[in-house]
Amino acid sequence: MSAPVVELLAARGARDIAHPGGTLLAHLRRVHALLREWGARPAVRLAGLSHAYYGTDGFPTALGEVTRREELAGVAGEEAERLVYFYASCDRAFSYPRLAEDGGPFKDRFTGALLHPPLALRRDFAEITAANELDLARVNPDIRARHGRELLDLFTAWEVLLSGPAWRAVRLILP
Repeated sequence: MSAPVVELLAARGARDIAHPGGTLLAHLRRVHALLREWGARPAVRLAGLSHAYYGTDGFPTALGEVTRREELAGVAGEEAERLVYFYASCDRAFSYPRLAEDGGPFKDRFTGALLHPPLALRRDFAEITAANELDLARVNPDIRARHGRELLDLFTAWEVLLSGPAWRAVRLILP
């Protein structure tokens, strides 16, 4: 795990922010660990560790500003930061149903821009999303009970984007 990234997250209060998975920092560390377990490359693991840095469509609390992206890039690296921004920028209602489509559109919730991300980027996004949601489903039975079926449907639609280990985790954790 990248100590400088953890230090930045902690300095921005992630250790003290309540989250459905305990504290935000505990959740971020578990997402990183899942991605490592699945064999994700280092930039994807670091993006998973800091995926909530700019807030998300589902968790609006931000640790950093999208206008100061160089701060996260300086400790996580540019590729990981680009993945974090992409993850945070997702307009979920628009983008989730279309993510697995060939050339499917993706809407940036910060700018309103409509993008057509390449397959590799959509795969990275799907992998981080799966790690995020599966961590919550594992540690919070209420989330699994309330959202497990819809998450299973989503990840089933995204199966072509997920790695083998991520897909196996979906099948193991979700109903």
